[in-house]
Amino acid sequence: MGSPTDPHPYVLPRRVLSRRTFGGALAAAFLASVTGCGSESNNPGKATGTEPSASPSGDATFPRTVEHRYGSTTISAEPKRIVVVGLMEQDALLALGIAPIAATEWFGEYPGALWPWARERLGDAPVPQVLPAADGIQYEKVAALRPDLVIGIYSALTQKDYDTLSQIAPTVAQPKDNSIDWAASWQEVTLGVGAAVGRPEKARKLVDDLEAVIAKYVADNPSFKGKTGLVATPYEGFYVYSAADPRGQLLKSLGFVMPAGLDEVTGKDFGATISNERTDLLDVDALVWLLDFYEADKKKVDSSRLYTTLDVSKRHRDIFIAGDRAKAYHGGTSFITVLSLPMVLERLVPQLAAAVDGNPDTPVPEVTETPTSKGG
Repeated sequence: MGSPTDPHPYVLPRRVLSRRTFGGALAAAFLASVTGCGSESNNPGKATGTEPSASPSGDATFPRTVEHRYGSTTISAEPKRIVVVGLMEQDALLALGIAPIAATEWFGEYPGALWPWARERLGDAPVPQVLPAADGIQYEKVAALRPDLVIGIYSALTQKDYDTLSQIAPTVAQPKDNSIDWAASWQEVTLGVGAAVGRPEKARKLVDDLEAVIAKYVADNPSFKGKTGLVATPYEGFYVYSAADPRGQLLKSLGFVMPAGLDEVTGKDFGATISNERTDLLDVDALVWLLDFYEADKKKVDSSRLYTTLDVSKRHRDIFIAGDRAKAYHGGTSFITVLSLPMVLERLVPQLAAAVDGNPDTPVPEVTETPTSKGG
């Protein structure tokens, strides 16, 4: 992992930004061939062929309009064939009791692009078709699915992407007030999906209930308030996640603050590789490292003399979460959704508490097996 041709999944698939597999005149020609003109059987706004894997209940009001970065989208009828081109909206759909017919695979390589915490919500519905994120948006595959709604809230959709997808089906893009790609919060994703499928009240309750859980963790851990925190990964040196990224948002929601100068480094991106001169950004009260392989990647961190001279290293305030030791936990710290967060919080909060207790002899508990709650 980490090369331009094999992008590091926890820094997001770079090729999603640059590789659009069906663009320009070719895309237009294909769309014309699959959508036709005036034929009901070829109208992507109507569900045809197989029945949906799951659909919303009939208590929603349609048509309904959802605002987003590129304007607004009107959804004329209850969607039954939903395709996810964002990286994690399938979780919000399943939390609302709806199964998409296709979901985008970010990382993890689970059937249907469903992590364990989401797979159990699928029930008897068909497993969604997988659309690989590393290949960019595959317009032809999306069109062939004949969706009646396309969702790309946690995404990097461009205006061109949105315009092309909108020719296939009503499309909901990134939040209108969030200008950073791949930085929609779990709340924005949940509420945006709820608005699109006609379940805004249920979405609001999901958000309120989980925010109450987070508030309880905050109340039980007053030592978190005002402490500096950061999430990083050893990718192309040291890569740090911004305050706007969901990983940074998670620490902030628990009472932590980001280190001074972080915004200058990350700019309008969800994260950035820091120079040797800015290794000081890592010297925080609690530093969460995301590793693919514990032994190899921790060695990269520990071999940096610049890092090992920092107090965060000398006083053992660093937390290492490795994919080869706790795959679901490791995945959930990046795949932050209304379904994954309860599992992540159960594991992360005790580690953070040990990191900030002021005693360098307190070991940070390592997560290598599944606690009592479900999640992997």
